[in-house]
Amino acid sequence: MEKNISVKEAANKMGKSEQFVRVGLQRGILPFGVAVKLSSVYTYYINPKQFKEYIGERND
Repeated sequence: MEKNISVKEAANKMGKSEQFVRVGLQRGILPFGVAVKLSSVYTYYINPKQFKEYIGERND
C-alpha cells in the first residue's frame, strides 16, 4: 500500500501552489483527497491512486 502523498508533492506534480491544493481539498473541489479540520488546524489526506488517476499517471 502506498503512503499518503503530501500537499507539497501533489502541488509540485500539478504545477500549482500548495495553497491551491489545500483550498481545493478544503472545499471538496479536488477529487483525490480530503481536508479534515481538527480544532483550528486542517489535516490533509491525498489518496495516491486517485491522485495519479487525476493527473494522468499510470497506477502500476
